[in-house]
Amino acid sequence: MRYLPHTHDDISEMLETVGRRSLDDLFVTIPQSCRRTSEMKLPEALTEWELNALMEDLSEKNAASPEYRFFLGGGSYDHYIPETIVYLMNRSEFATSYTPYQPELSQGTLQAIYEYQTLVTRLTGMDVANASLYDGASAFAEGLLMALRVTKRNAVALSKAIHPFYRQVARTYLDPAGCEIIDLPLLPTGRTDLSAMDKPEALGALAIQSPNFFGCIEDVNAAAGIIRNAGGLMVATFTEPIAFGLYRSPGEEGADIACGEGQSLGIPPSFGGPGLGLFAARSKFLRAMPGRLVGKTKDKAGRRGFVLTLATREQHIRRERATSNICTNSSLCALASAMYMASLGGTGFRELAKLNFDKAEYLKKGLAEAGWEVPFSSPTFNEFVVRIPGDGKAVRQRLLQNRIVAGISLEEWYPDLANHYVLCATETSSRSDMDKLIEEVRK
Repeated sequence: MRYLPHTHDDISEMLETVGRRSLDDLFVTIPQSCRRTSEMKLPEALTEWELNALMEDLSEKNAASPEYRFFLGGGSYDHYIPETIVYLMNRSEFATSYTPYQPELSQGTLQAIYEYQTLVTRLTGMDVANASLYDGASAFAEGLLMALRVTKRNAVALSKAIHPFYRQVARTYLDPAGCEIIDLPLLPTGRTDLSAMDKPEALGALAIQSPNFFGCIEDVNAAAGIIRNAGGLMVATFTEPIAFGLYRSPGEEGADIACGEGQSLGIPPSFGGPGLGLFAARSKFLRAMPGRLVGKTKDKAGRRGFVLTLATREQHIRRERATSNICTNSSLCALASAMYMASLGGTGFRELAKLNFDKAEYLKKGLAEAGWEVPFSSPTFNEFVVRIPGDGKAVRQRLLQNRIVAGISLEEWYPDLANHYVLCATETSSRSDMDKLIEEVRK
């Protein structure tokens, strides 16, 4: 979008229309102590061509150049996106679509969301899925809130192997409500220690991520059995849904609610966003779901039509019955993921998952043989943890100087895991790039 500056005459005319004398009058409701009193220190203005040249110079300094080899995951993954999706997403009827507030006029958008919901239920093994949420972290927090509404309890147990950002968002949601959050420790295998749960009958939900933040596959079925016997709900979250092409889905593992990130499904990492919140559940919990849900029906003439079946925000129903304050869905990202899943199909999805598994196993084995330790024995997908002998930061810095970005340090979130890093390999990781990392480790 072009930048269109307003002239002084434009500003004066707009102020007159809204009944204000100056721009400062627009902010009278903001306390003076909260307002800036000095001018902002901005550089001199540039012409459009000077600005373009500056941005080009800055882009050349960006670390994300083809010369770098990346082995990063941690909730955002690099996957090939079929060119058909890129083409379709650029069509104006898709790129300009928005949340259908007048459903009867939005049949195309509603049908696309309906198809997306169907594909998400198949992916997660659940009965119903909503029209999407903002991202994996917000979907996870909403899943916990939903479990508390259903069980009418006030405590949840979260695995410490859940993505640290997801756990922080969950605390942001739950702490103000006075909800008790219990952290479950880790086993030496990289999985969650389920035996550490004290009084599970007091829990509204037990939350496990699989594959977890370390890439390890959790025993979701065992966790589901424990919390179900105690009258609570099993919330299964994830950051890498492509794993379900190889491993059993949350629904098959006994989860009541499945929620997580869908960025891997046809959405580029884009330096951290946008994401896509996948949310699905058992049909008996339909009325407690957050967000909105599109359904299929027939009109008076018997013709097929799509409608907004469920919208449980306070905007649509009585405030005291609202399930969330989610006001929209990630429609464009949801559409991209639907195209991606439909393009791959069941067979393609399985082949892609197997390729991702093989790539990561190749790199894991090579690094272990080169001298790095693989501390966790649990099966993994895409990601795995290594411990670098000696000064891990120095080793990683040396690799960075050789244009290799070798994983994410765990020490910030897990102080007892100093010199531990989580690395990722997807189908985009070439054998030559992985061999280059292994070769540098051997030096």
